[in-house]
Amino acid sequence: MLRVTIAADAAVAADLAAELRHAGMHVTGLLEIAALEALVFASDRAAMHDLDVRAHVDLGAGAGSGVGEGIDLGVDPELAPDLDAELDPELQPPSADELLHHTDVLAVQCEGRGVRLLGAQLRGLCDRRGIRIVPLAASDDVRRRARALGLEGVADPAAPAAVIAAVLGEEHGGTRAERGEGEREPGAGHPTATPAGGRVFTVWGPGGAPGRSTVAIELAYELARGGRLVALVDADTQGPSLALALGLPDEGPGFAAACRAAGMGALDDEELERISLAVPHRDGSLRVLTGLNRPARWPELSEERVVETLRACRAWADYVVVDIAAPLEQDEEIVSDLDGLRRHAAGLGALRAADRVVAVASIEPIGMARFVRGFAELREVIGATPVAVIANRLRPGVLPADAKGQVRRMLARFAGIEAVSFVPLDPRSADAAMLAGTPIGAKLPNSPLACAVRRVAGDALLAPARGGEGRGKRAPRRDPEQGAARPSAATPSAAAPVRASRLPWRRGASQRAGTAAPAI
Repeated sequence: MLRVTIAADAAVAADLAAELRHAGMHVTGLLEIAALEALVFASDRAAMHDLDVRAHVDLGAGAGSGVGEGIDLGVDPELAPDLDAELDPELQPPSADELLHHTDVLAVQCEGRGVRLLGAQLRGLCDRRGIRIVPLAASDDVRRRARALGLEGVADPAAPAAVIAAVLGEEHGGTRAERGEGEREPGAGHPTATPAGGRVFTVWGPGGAPGRSTVAIELAYELARGGRLVALVDADTQGPSLALALGLPDEGPGFAAACRAAGMGALDDEELERISLAVPHRDGSLRVLTGLNRPARWPELSEERVVETLRACRAWADYVVVDIAAPLEQDEEIVSDLDGLRRHAAGLGALRAADRVVAVASIEPIGMARFVRGFAELREVIGATPVAVIANRLRPGVLPADAKGQVRRMLARFAGIEAVSFVPLDPRSADAAMLAGTPIGAKLPNSPLACAVRRVAGDALLAPARGGEGRGKRAPRRDPEQGAARPSAATPSAAAPVRASRLPWRRGASQRAGTAAPAI
């Protein structure tokens, strides 16, 4: 049964609770706006317990229980069915924090005092707990602000039918309980159930060029091994570069055309094949949706169009790798038109549509400082979406001894990140691939950078799929531009990973040959 918590004024909450129960839903509790405010804006869990703010709780399990059956600390004892509840700790009503653990949908009154709650803090709190938000508002201004946050199911609290429809999730594809994801504790990670179709990996990194595009290209190339179809999407609205890096024309339709088609409901597999460009691959299929040829065209990539386009790409390809820009600002505080376009909407939409985010940091001190600051903003946007962290450009000299250990300790201490993958600085391979207009994995498959990204793709991204979470492998694909059938995943590939002992520039082999090993 759908579990609903209502955060609203007492009169509004009582009326809505009665209507929702009559519709067959279980109202878990009635939450005061002050209690929800304290939980959302509290700096930590201990501060919330110190406030000792308690919620109205529905103690009746049956559908016929009334609002008067709830109790609230500090109110008239006549509201409590059992006065011993004030003495027995086991009968104490749960706090707002505990109440949300057993909630699927949170209906929030966003007018009056509740207007302060409509922001990224509430969305982040509910995303981490798998709770869907239904804003309750009659004002057009509040409705526009809710839509700017990505909350579409805004309902007028004076129209019970609209509230019931929004709570049932008719506009959102269902709730956590209806999708069969079950209840999970905060911090337990992403739900095990994945959306139908391929998986979406969004590559993000802070400002300062930490290597987002290079990592995105190499990840897409490695994921295409085994006969898979991978879509590489350039959603960077500030400095798109995938077309130039891969030797592709940047005047084609690309991602902007896909977004326009998605906005008209005309984006399907055939259209994606037509507007995407092929990158030669030895045993897979890599298709690229090139980015904007002029950053000034960013208004073409609205968040709604980006999300819809990635949904179509998910159904088309086995994996989708999205390269986005660094900024994560949501612009609510600096624009007056809440219905207007957002400068960074494409990146925010790609992050919210991702199954996993690949966060790239450059290991020099300035790059690490930028990453730690940006990671907090990233987590606020994506909630509990899993993140694979890559420390890029590893090399001696930039940090004192034990560079890997220092990076791990810094990220664990300041960002709470325990698992980190490392990719070395490999300028020779990167320059050779750039001149050839191909991925490094295609030009020099045994280079240090290509081997490191191959390990990341296998360990950090594809490992969960082997445990039953991912999709089955597809039949071999035929590339329409190359005319040859792709081998299946079971067929040995000429581009299979090469053991490190075969690297021609391995230090031991170079010394035996009497030559100095090149610096990497």
